[in-house]
Parts: sequence; C-alpha cells; structure tokens
Amino acid sequence: MESFTCSKLISCHSLATIITLLYFCTIATTMCLTAGLLEQRMIKSNASDFIKTSCGVARYPDICYETLSSYARIIQTSPKEFANAALSVSLKEVQPTSASVLKLSKGHDLRPREVGAVKDCVENMRDSIHELQQSLIAMKDLVHYLGPEFEFQMSNVMTWVSAALTNEDTCMDNFEGNGFNGEVKSTGRGYVSQLTSNALDFSEALEQNLKNRSIVKV
Repeated sequence: MESFTCSKLISCHSLATIITLLYFCTIATTMCLTAGLLEQRMIKSNASDFIKTSCGVARYPDICYETLSSYARIIQTSPKEFANAALSVSLKEVQPTSASVLKLSKGHDLRPREVGAVKDCVENMRDSIHELQQSLIAMKDLVHYLGPEFEFQMSNVMTWVSAALTNEDTCMDNFEGNGFNGEVKSTGRGYVSQLTSNALDFSEALEQNLKNRSIVKV
C-alpha cells in the first residue's frame, strides 16, 4: 500500500512538472509568435515608408506606388531591390502590351498608316523586352564593391533601360495624331513608358546611392 502511494505521488509530481513545463512552453511560444508578428509588421511598415518616400520623387509617383507597394516584403529598404522590382514591373507590363500590338498587326481592318505604325511598334516592343531582360541580368550580377567592374555593370543596367525606354517612346510616337482608331491608341498607350521611365530614374538613383559608400550593401 505504501509503495503504491509513493508511486502514485511520484506520478502526480511528474504530471505536475509536465503541466508546468507545458504551461511555460506555451507562454514562451506565444511570446515568440507575438514578437515575430510585431517584427514582421515593423519590417512591412518600414518597407512601405521606404517605397512611399522613394516613389515620392519619381517622375510618375502614383504609378510607382501602385505597382511597387505589393513588393514590400522583397524590397524592404534596399535601393537595389527597389530598382530591381521597378524593372520587373516594367517588363511584366511590356510583355502583354507587346502581345496586344502583335495581335493588332494581324488585323485586317487597319488603315495603311496604322499598319506601318503597328509593325514598327511590334519590333520596338520586342527590342524593349530583350533590353529589360538584359538590364535585370546586369542588376542581378551587380558587384558589392565599388570599382571598375561596378561602374561597368551599372553602366550596362542604365544602357539597357535607356534603350528600352527609347523603343517604347518610339512606339508611342507612332500613334500620335488623329489618324488612328481608339483600339490602336489604347493598345499603344504610354503606361509602359512611364513605368520604364521610373525604372531608369531608380537605376540612376541606385548608382548615386552606392557611389556614396566605400563598401556598398545592395
């Protein structure tokens, strides 16, 4: 009987210990989860402020924030990721626009002047897609230390983006005037040029930002 009672007491003591440990583990887990959520909210808030401030000096601020705010988790407060996201958004928009222009080029209800403009625009958009893709590759390979290689790579980024913007503007210029129907004009809208223009500004700002540091964090 005494042995049974002792064993029972030991079991009860072990159970109490386990319950106590589980209680503190639950509290600790809750505290960790709460701290993690607070940290995530702080990071998101800082990223949102960073994007809003950066977009505030853009040539097209409204479009900037509208298209880049969803990239806050990736961008955080990195100028490089911000410029990279701007390039990605521009490429993402150019591709369907290029497809729409290509579809128009195969239409049979275009006027002679429209046919030439649309065909030229197809080529311009194809070139723009290639150039934005190359700019993203160059941005990805950007070195972390200032020097000739950094200057060369950053120059490549801006050369590719500038060329893409020129091709997009050329495409848009072809649709100026009253000789084009509404569908052609809407397809050849300047939205993509505005996105790429912002991306070019952010690439230039990135270069200046990194040049101000002896060892750059990108």
